[in-house]
Amino acid sequence: MGLFTGLVTFPLAPARGVMWLAGVLKEQAEAQLYDPGRIAAEMQQVADDVASGAITEEEAAEREEDLIHRLHEGHRLGYQRG
Repeated sequence: MGLFTGLVTFPLAPARGVMWLAGVLKEQAEAQLYDPGRIAAEMQQVADDVASGAITEEEAAEREEDLIHRLHEGHRLGYQRG
């Protein structure tokens, strides 16, 4: 980037920084959301909750369906244990 371009676009630097930070935060949140290990732990928690009577079988089925969807979506997006 040339000196003139740098001076002209300098007022936009804070906005670019905020956009960069938002992108990094989004990537980190998605990595946690789609982490297969985290999803497996949540599946185990659902099983534990059913066993303890904290939730019904129907509630467990809904939660498990959501978790399986997250697992498939994460795999599609490339979030695999690695």
